[in-house]
Amino acid sequence: MTIKKKNVISGWFHKIPLNIGTFIFGALFVYMLITVILYLTADHIQSYQVTAGPLSSNKTYTALAIREESVVNTNASGYITYYARENSKIGKSEAVYTLGDSPSQAAVNDLTEQDYAGIRSSMAGFASTYDSDNFYDVYNYKYQLEGSILQYSGLQTDDSTDATQTANGQAIYRASQDGIVVYSVDGYEDVTADQLTADLFSKKNYQITNLQKERKVTSGDPVYKLITSETWSVIIPLSSEQIISLAEKKTIRVKFLKDDATQTGSLAIVIGEDGNYYGKITFSRGMIRYSGDRFLNIELVTNIKTGLKIPLSSIVKKNFYVIPKEYMAKDEDNGDAGFYRKVTRRGKDDSSEFVSATVYQEDDDYYYVDTDTFKDGDVILKPDSQSTYEIKEKKALEGVYCINKGYAVFRKIVMIEQNDEYCIVETGTTYGLSQFDYIVRNGNTVNEDDILFK
Repeated sequence: MTIKKKNVISGWFHKIPLNIGTFIFGALFVYMLITVILYLTADHIQSYQVTAGPLSSNKTYTALAIREESVVNTNASGYITYYARENSKIGKSEAVYTLGDSPSQAAVNDLTEQDYAGIRSSMAGFASTYDSDNFYDVYNYKYQLEGSILQYSGLQTDDSTDATQTANGQAIYRASQDGIVVYSVDGYEDVTADQLTADLFSKKNYQITNLQKERKVTSGDPVYKLITSETWSVIIPLSSEQIISLAEKKTIRVKFLKDDATQTGSLAIVIGEDGNYYGKITFSRGMIRYSGDRFLNIELVTNIKTGLKIPLSSIVKKNFYVIPKEYMAKDEDNGDAGFYRKVTRRGKDDSSEFVSATVYQEDDDYYYVDTDTFKDGDVILKPDSQSTYEIKEKKALEGVYCINKGYAVFRKIVMIEQNDEYCIVETGTTYGLSQFDYIVRNGNTVNEDDILFK
């Protein structure tokens, strides 16, 4: 059996034609095999594209809004017609609604072009922010739009000397004080900071009642809510880590994700009724934008330092010659910055030559110059003086290897802030980085001027 197998194998070799094509194919096969082996055994250089921004994203929270608000109940029964526009500010004694014994259309004047423009703008704004997951907002907006039309048209009162004014046969009810009108209640109107519990932040059992849905009311029914102060607060639950990070802050900047508006409020850490810690951020303006919202998605703007974000693994150190500033000179021909180096011929210091130099950094006393410009022991001359300085002292600068051109080029960095994996560095640094540059992710795997891509 063994003899037969040998004969078969030798038969195969006899069948392979030995011609120029066979040798070319064999050479290509060997080349491909060597290439694959070299690729698998070589060190692979990973690149990283420099991005701009903060070191980490700001934390977001679902906040509970508390305000000075009171629910107004009617003291009569009848069919109700609302006149004040929801989430709008009204003055004391301004008309809010009317009551009558039968349903009645509001007495209105013809709308002007300006009124129509305001209504169209309101509808466009609602359409742009509409979320199909919150379809109930359509009904809320319907009633809000009705109130807007009534307010635009104005309120006509009957000619009567009666103390109780009427409109189209219905009694007019007015606000008892200044405030912002809201036509919904949710049971949170009386909540204060010392009554906080974790259950208040759960939306599972949260219910909001739209008062505009009811066309007929009885005495004692709630008919609207009045927010009476511009001062308001948002409350967020805090973890142990968040308590520590916010403990020293007295004010904080908040971004409201609903409309991307930001404002600064005073921060206080309070203990709720359940013994848990909460952050209370108080504002003195901007409440009317969110007067109809009990829960607000917010972002605490705590990461205000921004720069170019790079991985810590990309950072390397490079030595530079440090040269006293007073030895810097200017080339008389082209104005380049550099130094006058002594030239020794036949053992004598009989002349000097100007050497242009790139300054990577400077401090109060020294310039940092690339080591390729000079060599240890070079002597430079101080302009307009006989003083000399021997170049030998070196100091290291931090940087990364930029590979935009296919080979490693050192770029200096000035670090602003760091965490366990990344840091942010200053933008606009001389001989530094720019956004979208490509750098070596693991800086210690290459050397300067290494060709990485051909």
